[in-house]
Amino acid sequence: MVGFKTFDDLDANGKTVLVRVDLNVPMADGKISDFTRIERIVPTLQELRTKGAKIVLLSHFGRPKGQPVPEMSLRPIAASLAQYLSCPVEFVHDCVGADAEKKVQDFPDGSVILLENVRYYAGEEANDVAFAEELAKVGEIYVNDAFSCSHRAHASTEAIAHIMPAYAGRNLEAELTALSSALENPLRPVMAIVGGAKISTKLDLLFNLIEKVDCLVIGGGMANTFLNAKGINVGASLCEHDLANTANEILSKAEKIGCEILLPSFAVLAKEFRAGAANRTASVEDVKSDEMILDVAPESVALLEERLKTIKTLIWNGPLGAFEIDPFGDGTVAVAKAAEALTRNGTLISVAGGGDTVSALAKAGVTGGFTYISTAGGAFLEWMEGKDLPGVLALNSDAT
Repeated sequence: MVGFKTFDDLDANGKTVLVRVDLNVPMADGKISDFTRIERIVPTLQELRTKGAKIVLLSHFGRPKGQPVPEMSLRPIAASLAQYLSCPVEFVHDCVGADAEKKVQDFPDGSVILLENVRYYAGEEANDVAFAEELAKVGEIYVNDAFSCSHRAHASTEAIAHIMPAYAGRNLEAELTALSSALENPLRPVMAIVGGAKISTKLDLLFNLIEKVDCLVIGGGMANTFLNAKGINVGASLCEHDLANTANEILSKAEKIGCEILLPSFAVLAKEFRAGAANRTASVEDVKSDEMILDVAPESVALLEERLKTIKTLIWNGPLGAFEIDPFGDGTVAVAKAAEALTRNGTLISVAGGGDTVSALAKAGVTGGFTYISTAGGAFLEWMEGKDLPGVLALNSDAT
């Protein structure tokens, strides 16, 4: 794990601290539909207030592509943030410039100030040093508490950390600690569950994981490509037939390394992809030409449940079936509940991440029972792929 300075090293009393957070929260009908990202940053902000800091929040919202877009303003989020912090959150209509600097300066120590969307400026996504220097003028110390944005080399996540004294917030620290314990220094045996639609989007992930874990479970549409590569007819299932050679390469390399790969042996089959569609369970070697594999069947679930009992660390990214549509989420839900029970019993460390994964685990009602669930999507995936995250590496900056 990359070394970085934490709050343990920070004297924030009387200082203006710029905190990069991720307030790109999901909205429905103009209201926040999921407060998880806000909840996760509260410990960092409360600790900074206790330390006597003036807190200035940097975030993006949506994709305004370097232009002010009124519907992508962060202003509506200030009120919700204030409720979670139990204190006023002041909003400033810009994130750089003399006016923003003066307004921040005029607020007293202990204030929490939210600046406008950093992506209103093209320099943010361009990782422009000049723009980062403008951001830095608003504060004295930089804190990154947005792991979910740290896979992007943007001005507010990477360039700015080389300009100011840079620290990791408690949320970022918790993410890195959990992920390190799961893959870099894990209790073994380690199992990874990887699902989703296509292996083409997760090739780097699969090649990295077979070198790191003892057992790799492949589910969802991805599994069909591997079954096909082994000569099994998957009927009308989602399948990347052109990647059969790549799938076989992964299987061959895993065997040489000693990584066990588990594919579904029994599946839930249907001729239609819709809620409540007529379905049957059968061996994956008994799929008819007009049928689709849409979930793992109870027989495969039972095998996974037994295998989980032999595992010490579990990393999960991606559902095992089409969990969005009933009844094709039953397999994912059942395995998730088994993992939660083992975690609560203290025999399993369970770490999960990725948008679909979090939604699937929420559907299973187990989000409170896993050891750690990452709020990051792309950053979690790139970490699993073994890639360096620019926003994390930048916290080694020598800026003083």
